Amino acid sequence: MPAQQEKFDPKFTEHVLNTIGPKCSDRNRVVLGSLIKHIHDFAREVELTVDEWMLGVHFINSIGQASTPIRNEGQRISDVIGLESSSLVDEIAHKLVTDGTIAPTSSSILGPFWSPNAPFRELGGSIIQDPAPLGKPALMHGKVIDMVTGKGIPNAIFDIWQASANGKYDFQDPENQSDNNLRGKFRTDANGEYHFYMLKPTAYSLPTDGPAGVLLKLLDRHPMRPAHIHLMITHDDYKPVTTQIFPKDDPYLATDTVYAVKDDLVIDFTPREGDPNAKLDLEYSVKLAPKNYDGISPVSQTTIGLMDQTSGQARL
Repeated sequence: MPAQQEKFDPKFTEHVLNTIGPKCSDRNRVVLGSLIKHIHDFAREVELTVDEWMLGVHFINSIGQASTPIRNEGQRISDVIGLESSSLVDEIAHKLVTDGTIAPTSSSILGPFWSPNAPFRELGGSIIQDPAPLGKPALMHGKVIDMVTGKGIPNAIFDIWQASANGKYDFQDPENQSDNNLRGKFRTDANGEYHFYMLKPTAYSLPTDGPAGVLLKLLDRHPMRPAHIHLMITHDDYKPVTTQIFPKDDPYLATDTVYAVKDDLVIDFTPREGDPNAKLDLEYSVKLAPKNYDGISPVSQTTIGLMDQTSGQARL
């Protein structure tokens, strides 16, 4: 009997990969080669129809058409499918494997709304520049800590940004917010401590008038982000942390539409008494890993260095 004919050409993907030219860099060859292979495998697995392929082409075109200098629809699509999430690109880039006894504050996705132009503000100041009638002012305070020593880190930069009570960031809402409203950078004091006034954050919906909204509707998913505060903490001698923190009473923690929530990033606002500027209090400390930290604490390194390679017993 003649051999059964393959449904799909088994050599086609290999042929496409073999046409990548010699001037392609090693990294581009790995990334793009893998992408091509996975896309080919996907098309075969679902037996993609011509109509479905063309719908995909139009959808990709629409992502670019919807993007503007203040709207990054491509990044939003990445978030909706979980690509930038705390368990994929973000984790690959930032996860620090430790010996299990210590760990830095968890990272989370940057999001599209960070600004390099946020002003430095005085400790004890406020990032609230404009009235927010529905907002709930809070004093946020805490410490930036060396993960290994447990000591405070002086002169660390604590960068914060958040949406207003209407769910919009400053540049999305020029009618109600001035530039850099609810943004600011603070330097920790000699003890590594910081404090300033901000708003308890509010949950908000991703825009649904573009491709991200189309995709969410296809997936039968809501567009809501839980209330959150963006943070970026840096110091020249430490690995930076970019993260988000989430009030524990938010109803969307388990179904965040961009999958950014982690258990150790859930926070608790408590009542604050005797402060005319805030009725709420938030204490939150951040742990940074030293820049030269390689995943094993100095204590463990010392112990390992003293281990007898033959007996496995520490020579103490």
